[in-house]
Amino acid sequence: MPAVLRVKPEEIDSTEKRGRYTVSVIGCGQRGILYSMAFAESGFKVKCVDADQSVVKRVAKGKTLFSDREVESKLKSLLGTGQIVVTNDLKGAVSQSDIVIMAITPRIDAKNDPDYSELEINCKHVGAALHRDSLVVYCGTSGLGFTESVIKETLENASGLKNGQEFGIVYNPIQSSDEQTPCFLTNQELKVAGFEKTSLEAASILLGTLTKKGIRKAPNVKSMELATLFSATIKDVENSLANELAILCEKAGSDYFEVSKLLDSHKPIVAQMMTDGKGLTETYILLENAENLNTKLRLSKLARQINQEAVWHAINLTQTALRSCGKTFRRAKIAVLGSAKPGSSSEVFVRLLETKGAKASLYDPFWAKIEHSDTTPNLKKSLVEAVEGADCIVLFPGQNQFKPLNLKKLRAVMKTPAAVVDLTGLDNPQEIEREGFIYRGYGRSSGQK
Repeated sequence: MPAVLRVKPEEIDSTEKRGRYTVSVIGCGQRGILYSMAFAESGFKVKCVDADQSVVKRVAKGKTLFSDREVESKLKSLLGTGQIVVTNDLKGAVSQSDIVIMAITPRIDAKNDPDYSELEINCKHVGAALHRDSLVVYCGTSGLGFTESVIKETLENASGLKNGQEFGIVYNPIQSSDEQTPCFLTNQELKVAGFEKTSLEAASILLGTLTKKGIRKAPNVKSMELATLFSATIKDVENSLANELAILCEKAGSDYFEVSKLLDSHKPIVAQMMTDGKGLTETYILLENAENLNTKLRLSKLARQINQEAVWHAINLTQTALRSCGKTFRRAKIAVLGSAKPGSSSEVFVRLLETKGAKASLYDPFWAKIEHSDTTPNLKKSLVEAVEGADCIVLFPGQNQFKPLNLKKLRAVMKTPAAVVDLTGLDNPQEIEREGFIYRGYGRSSGQK
């Protein structure tokens, strides 16, 4: 195998030369698929690994739970040429690879505490199969000191190899986004941090083949860990301010989205009012890290509370819309167009609706691709099935695949009178009301024309 830790730019300056190297990507989730596609398109041979056999079977067919048609089309093409191979044999894949991308990130449990167990188990398995001169890249979320105290130490102990001398470890975090395309990694600057120069230089050269925006090297891993946590938490704080100002606009009889266009800033305070979990893992990890260091991040904690309460405000908006139709939650059918991902705003919203006595249906084009009848009984396979017989439609952010909605067609299959609750700020209230709907919008005054 090529000595990847001592790779030189001229040794990988063409797709033919990169074909000598094999990359294992551990985790076939969103990050894993994006890295697999980026490396494969750059010329590397890729083995995408996941312990869940159902995930392996789905990805092997070019299907994912998050991608649009463009991503899946590209994935199928790369699978067809053999540039990407999907497997659940982690040991076999790692033992044959020069580069190992760990695309597994901590989860947040029911108490909002980070759960690192899956990541730690995978570190042990990777370490046991790791060979000399290979490079490990961790691209998930890391708490302060976690990359060194857990990932580095676990890999060293399981492999019997020494970082920086016999193999390398670097941290290359990326944050998820709604705009996931086949060129997601190509179109952003990649940030890399290492514990020593050899691994950092090798990773910078290798990852540099994936992006047009270049590589930024961090001075040390802890700085990169904090920067990643800070970035997500700052967005969460901005979002909380937008949530409060949006509600103020509702009370003042104004339109938050029109007001935001008049701000001096070149961009709105926040792109959307309610998030579907983007960056929440980082925020909760930062709060835990601060607590362990005897530090109170009061603003960050308050921002989390405000953003959690935004779902309840959406419940109140829906109740107001139903009342305008002469209806109540009890016995009402509400179609929710949003994410079915556990813990997302729309998934929490559906559960809250049911506690109010409403019958809720949920449509998410991505999750509707596979059966989830046991875990998500409300999930419908089509948009028409979700809204048929409904009294109200609730639109959540991050679901641009619903645009534009055929309001006339949807209105024909709903009960009369019917309402639309828009939490995105994207739809035109006048157009919705012209189609005969009662309209309520997040950040917009009641019955605003």
